[in-house]
Amino acid sequence: MAEQTALPESVGATGAISAGPPGPASEARPDKPDAAVVRDALGVGIAVGLSGFAFGVTSAGSGLSLLQTCVLSLLVFTGASQFALVGALAAGGNPYTAAAGAFFLGVRNAFYGLRLSQLLALPRAVRPFAAHWVIDETTAVTLPQPTRRAARIGFTVTGLTLYVLWNLTTLVGALGAEALGDTDAWGLDAASPAVFLALLAPMLKSTVERVTAGLAVVLALTLLPVLPAGVPVLLSALAAPVVLFLTGRTKRGPDAEDGAAAQRKKGERHS
Repeated sequence: MAEQTALPESVGATGAISAGPPGPASEARPDKPDAAVVRDALGVGIAVGLSGFAFGVTSAGSGLSLLQTCVLSLLVFTGASQFALVGALAAGGNPYTAAAGAFFLGVRNAFYGLRLSQLLALPRAVRPFAAHWVIDETTAVTLPQPTRRAARIGFTVTGLTLYVLWNLTTLVGALGAEALGDTDAWGLDAASPAVFLALLAPMLKSTVERVTAGLAVVLALTLLPVLPAGVPVLLSALAAPVVLFLTGRTKRGPDAEDGAAAQRKKGERHS
């Protein structure tokens, strides 16, 4: 982590994974002091890590044992998937459906990893351990950093802080669930989704992204009363291909009409 290597505008000759916002290659982002990166990383890690208490309470309230709850946080370590799993189980959902919903929510982390692996360029021996920390929060802190050094610091501090706090507060929450009584009355199961939405909302910058997110929400809420727990979350992913298909047709429409008109004119001239 000693080098101060500026992140490239793109990586590779074919993949071109952008490390910064689009713009001319000459627009270099200014360096960011290490202290500022650590401050931002600690802020995210502490704020989100404390919500592990809500997961511990919700998991214990759904019937999972203390050991099962803590193992989920230690090994799964992705809040949205953990809440989806225990929420579906608490609602009486099939364990396989609940696990499938949690799995597909966690798949997004694999795509984060493709991007972060290029930006961080960690040694091979470290990558399997770093992969466990590839989640929404570490990605959100790492991507905006102007240099590889800053990206590594942001990723490491966020991941370490969040992992330690999330697991500690999960334990405390699971132990304190009995004292709280009815966990549904506290609405603690909404804590992690709220944090996730707060991180996601600033990233929805284009109209297509906002429409996709909105359609996914509508699908999930519409299907929730009629399908088993966990299934609406899976089907809400259909919003992405639907919006992309409609957007593609909209863009191709004028071009296709112009092309057809040109072909007709060409045929008229030849006749």
